[in-house]
Amino acid sequence: MAKKSKMMKHLRQQQTVEKYAELRKALIQAGDRTALSKLPRDASPVRVHNRCALTGRPHGYLRKYGISRILFRELAHQGKIPGIHKSSW
Repeated sequence: MAKKSKMMKHLRQQQTVEKYAELRKALIQAGDRTALSKLPRDASPVRVHNRCALTGRPHGYLRKYGISRILFRELAHQGKIPGIHKSSW
């Protein structure tokens, strides 16, 4: 499990990106780079690093499911992810 402070930072960054999304889009279309540079750094979506929704793990993140590879495997074995089952041949 990730540190709670890292998970809270990730949540705060996501909220900041959502808050300034429309303003950023308008400034980019207008070409106003000076006003764009005065926005908070965390308003840029590039700065947000994907984390597992349940554990907060930053590496091994599966975009389609929003969780880490380790948690994905555990949930798949338990049958809690629809359409996923262990293959054997």
